[in-house]
Amino acid sequence: MAVNYDENTKTISINTQNTTYQMKIGPYGVLLHNYYGERISGEDMSYLFRYEDIGFSPAMGDAGMNRTVSLDTMPQEMPSFNVGDYRAEGIRVQHGDGSYALDLRYVSHEIMDGKYCLEGLPAMYADGTGEPGASEGNVVKEDFGKGKGRSRGKAETLKIVLKDRVKEFFVTLLYGVYEELDIITRACLIENREEETAVMDKAVSMSIDFLTADMDIYTFNGRHTMEREAERRRLGKGVTSIGSLRGTSSHQHNPFVILCEPETGEEHGGCYGFAYVYSGNFLAEVECSQMEMLRFTMGIHPSRFKVLLEKGRVFTMPEVIMTYSGKGLGRLSSQLHRAMREYLCRGKFKSGRRPILINNWEATYFDFNGEKLISIAEEAAKLGIEMLVMDDGWFGKRDFDESGLGDWFPNEEKLGMSLHELIERVKEKGISFGIWMEPEMVNEDSRLYKEHPDWAFALPGREPGRGRCQLVLDLGRECVREYVYQAICSILDTGDITYVKWDMNRSISDVYNRDLPPEQQGEAGHRYVLGLYELLERITSKYPDVLLEGCSGGGGRFDAGMLYYSPQIWCSDDTDAIERLKIQYGTSFGYPISAVGSHVSACPNHQNGRITPLHTRGTVAMAGTFGYELDISKMTEEDKKEVKKQIEDYKKYSDLIQEGEYYRLAKPEEIFMAWQFVSDEKDRSLVNVVMTSARANSPGCIVKLKGLEPGSDYREDETGKVYSGSSLMHGGYLLPKEMGEYQSYQIYFERV
Repeated sequence: MAVNYDENTKTISINTQNTTYQMKIGPYGVLLHNYYGERISGEDMSYLFRYEDIGFSPAMGDAGMNRTVSLDTMPQEMPSFNVGDYRAEGIRVQHGDGSYALDLRYVSHEIMDGKYCLEGLPAMYADGTGEPGASEGNVVKEDFGKGKGRSRGKAETLKIVLKDRVKEFFVTLLYGVYEELDIITRACLIENREEETAVMDKAVSMSIDFLTADMDIYTFNGRHTMEREAERRRLGKGVTSIGSLRGTSSHQHNPFVILCEPETGEEHGGCYGFAYVYSGNFLAEVECSQMEMLRFTMGIHPSRFKVLLEKGRVFTMPEVIMTYSGKGLGRLSSQLHRAMREYLCRGKFKSGRRPILINNWEATYFDFNGEKLISIAEEAAKLGIEMLVMDDGWFGKRDFDESGLGDWFPNEEKLGMSLHELIERVKEKGISFGIWMEPEMVNEDSRLYKEHPDWAFALPGREPGRGRCQLVLDLGRECVREYVYQAICSILDTGDITYVKWDMNRSISDVYNRDLPPEQQGEAGHRYVLGLYELLERITSKYPDVLLEGCSGGGGRFDAGMLYYSPQIWCSDDTDAIERLKIQYGTSFGYPISAVGSHVSACPNHQNGRITPLHTRGTVAMAGTFGYELDISKMTEEDKKEVKKQIEDYKKYSDLIQEGEYYRLAKPEEIFMAWQFVSDEKDRSLVNVVMTSARANSPGCIVKLKGLEPGSDYREDETGKVYSGSSLMHGGYLLPKEMGEYQSYQIYFERV
C-alpha cells in the first residue's frame, strides 16, 4: 500500500516510488503536515517541529493555559481561520450566527484502492483509458491500471474527514496517490450540516506548510502573444501571490507554480510542482511567516467569490496535481508530462501522432470562399499535409470581427456552396476537414443577440464592456448551454468534420447570472466554468472521433483543466519562431509537449515582422503538435520541397516528440536554444538547436546531451559518425559554424 497509518505515532504516510508525504494527528486533533520530500523510512517526522510559546500568538481555545500550542506556528494540512492562525487561511466561512471561524480537527480517515472523481470537475483518473463520460461524482473508481499495458497508473485514495471543533461543518480532504509516477493529487469537499446557512468567501483546494522558507519560486507569467515566460525569484518575508480575475486561467498568470531550493537546476536539487486542474479565476499564495516557515496554498480566487452553503450542501473544490523531485527541474517536468499525458488527457487522441494540418487564418483571414479553401487543400495534399482547418469567417454575417458570433450556421452565399459540399470536395483532395468555432461568445450584431440579449454577461443597468467587439455568453445558465450544444451538434452533423479548434477571444467581465438571486451572484464566475466543463463533456462524449484543440487567444486558457477535454491547446497566437522559443520553453516546465499546438507560419511574421528561415520555423513547430498557417500559393518551389522534408521528418520523429523524454538543454536567453527528445528505450534521440545570436569570428558552440546510455554508442543520422553516450553527455556535440541569422539544426541519433 502506498498509504500507511501508524497507530502508535498517529502518522499518515503517503509513499510514492521516490517521495514521502506525511501528516500527523497532533495535539487536540489538529491535522499537522510533517514532511514532503525524498522518500524516508517511515519514522515520525514531527521531531523536526518545536512546540513553544511564541509571543502574541494565542493558544487554541481548548488548550486552556497551555501556551505552547498555537495554530499560528503549527504546520497544518488545512489551515484554520480566526482562531489564532494569522497566516494565509485555507477556508473562510461565516456561520449562520454571524461568527467568522473555522477550527478544523481530525475526525477519521479511510484508505481505498482506486482514484476519487470530482463531480462536475476534471481530474486525473486511474483506469488508463480516460474515456469521456467515464467519471461522475465524488466517488472512488475501482477499475484501474489498464492503459497501454502499463501499471504506473495504479492509484490509491486517502480520504480524511475534518470537522469544526464547535459547528457541524466538515471538510473532507482527498488525496490521489500514483505511486509509480511520484504524483499526489489533492482536492477537498466542504459541507455545512448546520441548520442555518453558512457563507464561504474563500476556499483553497490544498495547503502545505514547510518548516523552512529558504526557497525560490518559479511562476509563468506574460500577456497575449507572450505567455508563460518562466520567472524565478527568491522568496522573502510576507506574501507572494499570482492569480487571475479574468474569468479564465489567463495569458497573464498560469495556474502552475514551482517551489525549489535555491541551488536547484535542471539535474540537481529539490523542487515541488503544483498544477491546478481548473480553468477559471485562481489564486496561488506563498507566505513566509515570522518563524520563517513557508505556507503554499492554491484555490479559487476569493475576489468576487461567495458561496451559500445551505444545510447539506457539499461544495467540491478543484484538484491540484503535486509532485516532488530531488533530482532537479528536468525530472519534475518529466513526472508532470507523463502524468498529464497518460492520466489527464483522454480519448483516442491522447497518444499517437495527430494529423498534420494547415489552417487558413494567416493565409486569408476573413477573405476566402469555398473555392479558395479547396485550392489550399489541393496544394496542401501535394506536400503531405493531412488536414485543412477552416478558421473564422465561415458562419452567419462574418466578414470582420464585429458581427456574426453566435450564429452558428454556414454562410453558403460567402462559401459559394453548402458546408457539406465543401467538406466532401476537400476530402476528394485526399485530406480531412476541420473547423474553427468560438462557442462562448456573441456579437451584438447577430441574430442570436437580437433574440436573446439577456444570454450575454451584463450587469443590471450598466453598459457591458466589449472585448474584440464581443460579449460573453453565460454558460452558467442551462438555456445558454443547451443552445450552444445544439448549435455545435448541427455543425458537426453536417459532414465528416474530424477536428474542432475551440477558441475564446476575450477576458470575462460584467459577470452576472440572471438565474441567480442577488445573494448567490458570488457563484456566477465558478458556475460559468462548471457550465463550460459540462458542455465540453457532452461534446467530447458524443463525438469521440473529433480532435478538440483548445484555444483562448492562443494560450489564455492553457491549463490542466482544459487538457482533460482537449489533448492539445494552441500555445500562443504569436507564431514567430524566435519568440515561440521562450513561450514553449516556459510551457515545458509543467505541460507535456504533446499538448502544445504549434505551427509554421509565413514570413515576415504577422505579429512582429521578423524574418526567419523556413527550416527554423519547422524546427520550432516540431516542439509540439505540427502544422502550417500560411498561404501555400505564395511559396516557392524550394520552400515546398522544404515543407515536404519537414513533414517526412515529423512523421519520423513524432513518437519521440509526443511521448519521449524531454530535456531542456539551453535557455532562450543564451546564444542558442536547445532541447532534446529521448525514447523510453534510450535507443533514439532528436536534438533541436536554434541559434538566437549570429556572431562574427565566433568560437565553437557545444551542446551537452542528456538521457542517453553512457556505455552505448550512437550514430548521427546525417553524417554517419558514431559517438559514445558518455562523450555526448559529458563532452558534448560541436554545432556547425553558424552563418546567417536564426539558423537551426535537428540532429538525430540512433543506438548502434
